Amino acid sequence: MDLENQRRVLDLTEEHGGENIIVVLGAAEGEAAGLAAETVTAGDPTFAGPLAGVQLGLKVYHCCEPEFKDEVDADIYDEQIGMMEMVLDVDDIVEEMSAIRDEFMKY
Repeated sequence: MDLENQRRVLDLTEEHGGENIIVVLGAAEGEAAGLAAETVTAGDPTFAGPLAGVQLGLKVYHCCEPEFKDEVDADIYDEQIGMMEMVLDVDDIVEEMSAIRDEFMKY
């Protein structure tokens, strides 16, 4: 997650409260999604950005996870995400995201 997006997440969390924020990711690989998820839950693991050492514990999901997919209109999901879902290793992404949430998510 780049520094600008880290700043946005931090600002929104401070403005609205962590219990009111859900981060939705769209990374193409489980490892990349996990790194971004760790950043918004446990803090920036690279210690380079505004979330370095900041444990927000936010709710975080990947757009291909059932928890997200079940909450959006199926036609819009298919139009916007369906093609990518077919080429991604969704099981790997779900496994990575679940592990991060289980360990670091507060809300």
